[in-house]
Amino acid sequence: MSQAILEVDSLTIAYDGKPVVDGLTFEVAPAEAVGLVGESGSGKTQTALALMGLLPATAHVRGSATLGGEKLLGRAEAELDALRARRIAMVFQDPSLALNPYLRIGKQLRLILERHGIADGATATRRALDALASVGLPDPDRQARAFPHQLSGGMRQRVMIAAALIGEPDLLIADEPTTALDVTVQAQILALLEEVRKQTALLLITHDLGVVAGHCERMLVLEHGRLVESGPTERVFAAPAHAHTEALIAAHPHLDKAPALSRPAAEELLTLDGIRVSYRAHGSRLKAVNGVELALKKGETVAIVGESGSGKSSLVRAVLGLVPADAGRLCFLGEELSHEVSARETATRRELQMVFQDPLGSLNPQMRVASIVAEPLDVHEPGLSGTDRRRKVVNRLEQVGLDASFVERFPHELSGGQAQRVAIARALVLAPSVLVCDEALAALDGSVREQVLNVLKDVQANTGLAILFISHDLGVVRTLCHRVLVMYLGRIVELADNDVLFSSPLHPYTRALLDAVPVADPTAERPPVLGGEVPSPLSPPAGCAFHPRCPQAVEDCRQHAPGLRRVGATDVACLRASEYLAKA
Repeated sequence: MSQAILEVDSLTIAYDGKPVVDGLTFEVAPAEAVGLVGESGSGKTQTALALMGLLPATAHVRGSATLGGEKLLGRAEAELDALRARRIAMVFQDPSLALNPYLRIGKQLRLILERHGIADGATATRRALDALASVGLPDPDRQARAFPHQLSGGMRQRVMIAAALIGEPDLLIADEPTTALDVTVQAQILALLEEVRKQTALLLITHDLGVVAGHCERMLVLEHGRLVESGPTERVFAAPAHAHTEALIAAHPHLDKAPALSRPAAEELLTLDGIRVSYRAHGSRLKAVNGVELALKKGETVAIVGESGSGKSSLVRAVLGLVPADAGRLCFLGEELSHEVSARETATRRELQMVFQDPLGSLNPQMRVASIVAEPLDVHEPGLSGTDRRRKVVNRLEQVGLDASFVERFPHELSGGQAQRVAIARALVLAPSVLVCDEALAALDGSVREQVLNVLKDVQANTGLAILFISHDLGVVRTLCHRVLVMYLGRIVELADNDVLFSSPLHPYTRALLDAVPVADPTAERPPVLGGEVPSPLSPPAGCAFHPRCPQAVEDCRQHAPGLRRVGATDVACLRASEYLAKA
């Protein structure tokens, strides 16, 4: 390795005498990409915050860290400001929290230049626009005038990268920069970070080994704050020397492995027939869901996948009565449900429960776990005795792998995985027939995600629970789901059994989603990245909605909108699907 730009020696970070990072030593060379991997609590983000000088005053830090010979630890705020932006910068995990919601994008980038004395006036404005263009944002002039909430998640993350690079730093720290993004947007952001590396070194923090395999020359593996393995990425993947590294690699989902799933029953629990959902926006109607049909069977898990804006969440919220459907029929065990929840349907609607993406955000911070899990019982079974209510709560907690000692805890005393299991216990306490999971595993690390997946599988095997599973993680979909429904701009573009869809997808959009999944193999060939953004539902393109981004589009695709039809073992909305099946 050439002369290091970053040198960290014996870094230790502790709170109340308990170390969260313990004696960490590593280097990063100029223009090198190093992956820092580990599960939640391993010390990855704490390491990044220490290097940036952003740790709270309660943190006790020992050891040393230098950037190009400049000391990083223990410096005054003014001295750190002279290094931040110019020499070292950071991309945070959640751009919606890192960006100021009250300032336009261009203003935020100009402030970085002005406050660090890099540029001002017209020069700062020009450099801000150049930075937005350099990260692939379309129409930088317009985006510079936008507020963060007016941009998609992928666009906001591009703005964060532009903000980090605008001062031309020597080292860029990217902390889980793609965790919450759709798989295609993730691929675009990772491709962008590849371009970044031509000018700056990269410390990439992630729990996704597929990301490290495809984008880092070296990797560092942390466990409980300690460095347990490091080395060239290809060598570590080929022959991991530590059991924890081996377990992380083994836990990474593989799209080529067929799951062993129980066979669902023939009985149809939930039927969707022509469901449409729209919202009023800018004086017109935005069609979020456009004529979706689906039959969910007892004991079956159906995945709903697609990029942000495809209508996934609007569809399941209409199923649950959280938003009204404009048209179509929704039936549970043959009984038609109204588009808005009525008192008559209360007993039926209890059969449909939901687990949200953010476990801590969906749990009341002022309630103990016992009250959180019991709340549905208080609503639907008010006559239940205190003893019976507590018994049901404890039984459900045990069912999701938490013992009775958790009942007195508050949400902030739980880890991410424990909080999500509490949320699942709350959803299951009424013994529903259908569980809707809206990105319920998105924020969980590999081993915790696997634990929660096993909980869902066990409950389904024992009770016949049916699951609607929204996810952008196709590795998890491959592991858990019997069928996969692919949506694009409010419509179903493909629906097939798990094995059929993953082995021979017939829609170009489905193939693009599968190609974008990071593969945990440093030697694997990476397909081209799908470009562009999902069109606005307010002004969808003529013909096939996917044709502006489709590499296989022909003139017919621009003129005619394909309906869903049966091709082989797949329902697909593509004019050329028969050609693709013949080539498969």
